[in-house]
Amino acid sequence: MSRIGKLPISVPAGVDISVDNDNAVTVKGPKGSLTTKVDRDIIVAIEDGTLTVTRPTEQKRHKAMHGLYRSLINNMVEGVSKGFEKKLELVGVGYKASLVGSTLELALGYSHNVYIALPGEVSATAVTDKGKNPIVTLTSIDNQLLGQVAAKIRSLRKVEPYKGKGVRFVGEIIRRKAGKTASK
Repeated sequence: MSRIGKLPISVPAGVDISVDNDNAVTVKGPKGSLTTKVDRDIIVAIEDGTLTVTRPTEQKRHKAMHGLYRSLINNMVEGVSKGFEKKLELVGVGYKASLVGSTLELALGYSHNVYIALPGEVSATAVTDKGKNPIVTLTSIDNQLLGQVAAKIRSLRKVEPYKGKGVRFVGEIIRRKAGKTASK
């Protein structure tokens, strides 16, 4: 049995979960509503405030989807009740971030600024304190979309291993390399 798939999901107060005939799971909570389509073979059952995900057989395909759908539904429940947050740090001289409406403007050392239109489900704040690196905070109820947007921003200027300049997650450990050294 899948270690993740067999774990029950406890439904917090204020969160309503419904499963329709097409096996689409809808989760409504204080922060919003999310829907995902679950494979028709996977069984989603709600009993006494807990949700369980079970698979019909031990086929490789069913085993692969068991833990996946349990994690997706758990992220939906957590998202509509608490929400998710990711923080990105811009490390480099002259790196800046500002928010204009729903567009994030980044100065990342290129000859031009980079503009990113954020999806409606993702909200952002950009904080620049004197003497510190700019920090962009992304928040959303959809963990999958939030991770995708954060990865897109990070890919604009990946962290290089010599000086550590680039866009990184707050708390991310970067493996540094030693530069060239003079011989004798």
